Amino acid sequence: MAKLENRQQLQELRAACEAAAKKETRKILVCAGTGCVSGGSLDIYAALKAKMEERGIACEIELGHVPHDDVVGLKKSGCHGFCEMGPLVRIEPQGWLLTKVKLADVDEIIDSCIAQNKPVERLAYKQNGVIYEKQEEIPFYQKQTRKVLEHCGHVDADSILEYLSIGGYQSLEKALFEMKPADIVQEMLDANLRGRGGGGFPAGTKWSQVARQKATPKYVVCNGDEGDPGAFMDRSIMEGDPHRMIEGMMIAAIACGASEGYIYVRAEYPMAVARLRNAIKRAEELGILGDNILGTDFCFHMHINRGAGAFVCGEGSALTASIEGKRGMPRVKPPRTVEHGLFDKPTVLNNVETFANVPAIIKDGAAEYCKIGTETSSGTKAFALTGNIQNTGLIEVPMGTTLREVVFGVGGGIRDGKQFKAVQIGGPSGGCLTAEHLDLPLDFDSLKKAGAIIGSGGLVVMDEDTCMVEVARFFMNFTQNESCGKCVPCREGTKRMLEILERIVAGKGREGDIELLEELADTITNTALCGLGKTAANPVVSTIKYFRSEYEAHIRDKRCPAGACARLKRYVIDPDKCKGCSKCARNCPVNAISGEIRKPFTIDTAKCIKCGACITNCAFGAIREE
Repeated sequence: MAKLENRQQLQELRAACEAAAKKETRKILVCAGTGCVSGGSLDIYAALKAKMEERGIACEIELGHVPHDDVVGLKKSGCHGFCEMGPLVRIEPQGWLLTKVKLADVDEIIDSCIAQNKPVERLAYKQNGVIYEKQEEIPFYQKQTRKVLEHCGHVDADSILEYLSIGGYQSLEKALFEMKPADIVQEMLDANLRGRGGGGFPAGTKWSQVARQKATPKYVVCNGDEGDPGAFMDRSIMEGDPHRMIEGMMIAAIACGASEGYIYVRAEYPMAVARLRNAIKRAEELGILGDNILGTDFCFHMHINRGAGAFVCGEGSALTASIEGKRGMPRVKPPRTVEHGLFDKPTVLNNVETFANVPAIIKDGAAEYCKIGTETSSGTKAFALTGNIQNTGLIEVPMGTTLREVVFGVGGGIRDGKQFKAVQIGGPSGGCLTAEHLDLPLDFDSLKKAGAIIGSGGLVVMDEDTCMVEVARFFMNFTQNESCGKCVPCREGTKRMLEILERIVAGKGREGDIELLEELADTITNTALCGLGKTAANPVVSTIKYFRSEYEAHIRDKRCPAGACARLKRYVIDPDKCKGCSKCARNCPVNAISGEIRKPFTIDTAKCIKCGACITNCAFGAIREE
């Protein structure tokens, strides 16, 4: 395809793509997000293609420019979001969503959905006895407001033509031909788009600061280094709608006067890397990326850098150092990235979700964008919802949505009828929210007051069986391992905090440990060099604040209230049930059980290693765990 040389050619191509998409009335969209791929979705896709060709059913893989009324479009889409129910297949125009699809279902899908125009009822989602055939009717989706994720799962993620068919690069076109750089910056300021990477700093303010800098060249950098355990929002956007993010970066470049862009992606995201590379290649082939874009003097080139998995490289100065080929370590600020960023030049640095919000702001205007969200936090926020909850997956809700709506509305409540206990929000650097926070609006300012942060958007839901001391230990272990070691407070402070927490969960806690944890947390927070260190203690501080009694039980009573800490479990023999058969003693690997035949046996808790062999071998249910 020839390069587009002007605005008119882009508009003509987009119109052709839109017309072709309208003709493509029947489509099968197979989820090719990482989760569904791991479940075999690509095999299902290949089988669908082979079976339809075998039956003489024309199936088009790439969007065509000619009428194709009798053709079934077969697409590899991005993540649908409902990861727990994957592999997922969507049938259009009906909007049917088929869940937990297997290779063995392919023939039935073709027979029913394509040949007879009937849904496969057994593959539809079911909840509380209700069958939901259409995706938009499923409560998980119905209770969301998908704006950034609106095209994920609905288009071929690898096709620039499909992106054009849904209005792609309209915002770029508007920014290039109808707006001045200052107008773009002002629109971003008016939209009050706050960085979705965790800090919540206004993107428009950051862009304006870079735009004012005299030094050249300037750079636009996208932070795709999503290192929080359980977080996969950015990955899904890069895999499912890469052109949207690229378009946002290009608009930032126009606004700030940049000519080079870098996308920093975790090497653990090979599919995201592959789709971004393909998206950049296709955009370059069309002349949307490169030199003199659409006949203007705007030139912009994009590069992909793969990170080596260091969590600290999510911090701005560490990230830019890594791109430069240096060790990824934060530096003292000021100067800040907007002044001396990549290669010591002014740099716009935002994360994937932030850039993905930009096209809608430019296309529809700041006023329209601000209709969603709160006064201080506009728009929507994507979250990765995981843990002890009915519906796990990728969700998007307006800023200000309450925690209750997310957990019990979108998430469907706690599994197995258990009680809600807490949510860890914001990843390892976040904090815990409890039942008293269920009506707290999820926005930057409200969460900060509660001692938590949005972070990148990971939401880990915990039930009554979760030990909060162990949760704090888990996240502190992660943070300590990921510390770059440059500054003493973070390097040594997190190590000491981890040692104390490990001692507590092992039943060796001492009086004063809680106070010592609080003192160390305060020191690290106030003296660490970068954001990782300054927020490293958040999980410990928040769990002490809201679950202090659990810490005290571990330390004073040598007991885990949740019964989750193996080294604090105790095995007791009920003398009324014990028959004195000695089977438990004969199977104890450390000879911790003694007694006389036909008399109740006893367990020496000092010798017991809590292996559970005694419970397994007792035929009378005489041994219980306390």
